[in-house]
Amino acid sequence: MGFRLPRIVNAKASLKRSLSSSEKTVVPKGHFAVYVGEVEKNRFVVPISFLKHPSFQNLLSQAEEEYGLNHPLGALVIPCSEEAFLDLTCCLRRS
Repeated sequence: MGFRLPRIVNAKASLKRSLSSSEKTVVPKGHFAVYVGEVEKNRFVVPISFLKHPSFQNLLSQAEEEYGLNHPLGALVIPCSEEAFLDLTCCLRRS
């Protein structure tokens, strides 16, 4: 039997996630889409304000080192687990 941590549930509710990476949804003004995951990539729409945070900039540097600037998905891909990404975004929303 599994359990969910409240912060992850809240983070998932606050992030707009498409259910399928092939689903193309409109990204609202002031947000951008990223794909997150180590094996299966899930799409998240996050606020542009995250770009100014050093922790998020570190993730972007890792993405550049891992994939370069040309990824087959044609979008920004973050090379970390979905859980780690949700933890980070939850912290960024609180700050």
